[in-house]
Parts: sequence; C-alpha cells; structure tokens
Amino acid sequence: MAGQVETLGGIAKPASEDVLARLQLRDSARESYANLVWRRFRKSKISIVGGLVVIGLFVLAIFSDFFSPYDPVALNMRDSYLPPTTIRFLDAEGNLSWRPFVYGQKQILNANMTSSWEVDTTTKYYVRFFVEGFRYKLFGLIDSNLHLFGVDEGAQIHVLGTDRFGRDIFGRSCLAGRISLTMSLFGTIISVIVGSVVGVISGYYGGAVDNWIQRFVEFVQSFPQLPLWMSLAAVIPITWNQFTIFLIMSSIFALLSWTLLAREVRGKVLSLREQDYVLAAREMGASDRRIIFSHLLPNSLSHIIVVTTLTIPTIILAESFLSFLGIGIQEPLVSWGTMMREAQTLQTLGFNQWIAAPVFFIILAVLGFNFLGDGLRDAADPYSTF
Repeated sequence: MAGQVETLGGIAKPASEDVLARLQLRDSARESYANLVWRRFRKSKISIVGGLVVIGLFVLAIFSDFFSPYDPVALNMRDSYLPPTTIRFLDAEGNLSWRPFVYGQKQILNANMTSSWEVDTTTKYYVRFFVEGFRYKLFGLIDSNLHLFGVDEGAQIHVLGTDRFGRDIFGRSCLAGRISLTMSLFGTIISVIVGSVVGVISGYYGGAVDNWIQRFVEFVQSFPQLPLWMSLAAVIPITWNQFTIFLIMSSIFALLSWTLLAREVRGKVLSLREQDYVLAAREMGASDRRIIFSHLLPNSLSHIIVVTTLTIPTIILAESFLSFLGIGIQEPLVSWGTMMREAQTLQTLGFNQWIAAPVFFIILAVLGFNFLGDGLRDAADPYSTF
C-alpha cells in the first residue's frame, strides 16, 4: 500500500519520515521548475497579497482614464481644493439606501476671506457605474468615453479630492503610476542586463578579469547613491523634451543599481562553473558564449528575478524623492513624486491634508514589490524544503 513498507515479520508498518521524504523528492523531480516555484510561492499569503497589490497598481495605471471619472489633466479652478467626496448609504435622516449616493458640495466664503466647502444634504445623487464622460484613447488607439463610475448631473465625485487646479487626485494618481512604474521597470531592466552580464563574466573567467571587475564594482558602490542621483538629475537641461528626460532619468537610476545584482550573480556563477554539466560542455568544445548564455545565466535566473523585484521599489522611491525636490520629472508629465510636490508647505497640509494622498500609492508600490520579492526569494529554491 502507498505510504507503507513491509517488515521482516510480514507486518505492514507506516513508512518512516525518511522514506516519505524520498518519495516526495522523487515526485517533485517529475515536476517542472516553474510548477515547483509556484507551489511554494502560493504558500506565502503575504507574497500573494503583494503580487495582487502590484497587479492592481499596474491595472490602475494602464486603464487610468477608465478609472478616472474626470479628465486628470483638465484645469477647473472653481473646484480648487475640493475635499474627498463621502460615498454614503445612510442619508441625513438616517434612512438606509441600498444604492450608494453622494451629497453635493457648495463653496462658502468665510469671514477671514478664505473659502471652504459645505455639504448640501437637500438632494441625493446616486453613484452610477459604467457611465459616459470625457473622451480618451485606450492604449492610444481605441476611442472611448466609458468610465467605471460617476454620479448624476448636479454633483461631483472625487474620492481623493482635488488639487489647487481642481484636478481629480485619484485620476491623477492612477495616471502618475504610468510614469513611476514604467520608469522603475525601465531602469530595472537596464540594471538587470548590465548586472547579469558583468556578474557572469566576472564569475566565469575569474583570475585577473574577476579582480579588475570587482574593483570597478567596489568603486561604483563607493559613491553615495542619493547625492549622485541628485547631481546627475540636476544637470539635465529643462529644455529637453519629456521623453528624452524620461530615458535619461531611467538610465541615471540604473547607473548605481546594477552592482548588487552583479555581486549576486558572480557568487552564483563561481559555484556553477565547477558543476559537472559545465565541465562536460567545456570538454565537448562548447564556446564560452554558449556556456554563459545556455548554462550559467539560466541557472542564475532565480537570483536575477529576486533582485529585480527588490530593485524596483528602490527606483520608485528615488524617482519620487527627486521629483518631489523638483529635479526629476517635470510637468506636463506627472508622477507620484511631482504630485507630492504640492504637499511641501505646512499651510497646504494643514488645511488640505488630502493633497498628500499619492503617498499611499508609493507605500503600496514599495510594500507590494517587497512582499512579492520576499516570496520569490523563498520560492526560487524549491528543493530546499526536501
């Protein structure tokens, strides 16, 4: 019977833990590496949550026009600093409504010549889904005016409020994710390519090549990252077009991010180059390029994936910080850092705290990628549990 062994006395007894481990190892050998990684990764609930957060942020960024009820770049000074709209199920009299609704808001002038917004509870405006609104091009190709939610005519719904120009903060935060996430991915891709190639070459050839490469890596690591990023970003001419600035900024972020991966891959390759299959390939006359790209790099892929997921949040924070200081992404491009620039003054934060709402998108992105990276790091070696 499965899970049992025969003894000398002919009596069947439960199999020992050692035998069960061997059976599990034999069964796991039949599975592909991807299946083993996924089976172990899904055991980590926090990593699953991190992956879902990352996917959600990318969905919001890609379909930002669909999720935004109002044009995120259109100016509307009449709705300046409009506080977040409260979605209600109970009206002012305490009556329950199964349909979500909002109340209108009217602006009043205070005695000290400042203005504030007051909720008008006389009329309920129901929240509707899949409504028509401003026109946009989905993926830059498909013309559409469909939006996820909206309200009846006569009221507005701004779930995170508006900024000083009356622009919807939620819609702009979704739109800003395109720049922040894309720049971090682009910079990480450059970092991964450079770090992987340098690490493999250093570990494979060894000797003087390894020595010179590692001294150069240490030289690059000796620079303080943040001041160097700031100085390089500050010398970019503001007259350059935004796409060029985007590419240059991504390259600047990748400039100092590849050294960690190079060290990780080098250590992995130092152990792999003495394996039997690498020695056999070398004896059979395989070229160095074939050994590197067919044997060493694929077997270092787990380390590369893990470092990639941990590099992305670092670049997100760097971009947000530089844009917050005004030396990163500039208008008309919008990123989470440029949106946080409006929250620099205590006066703004004191009266309009919702201006700092984009910081929660940054926190979600950083935590999501870190949780995802931790799960991938544990799942990258599925055989360690056996």
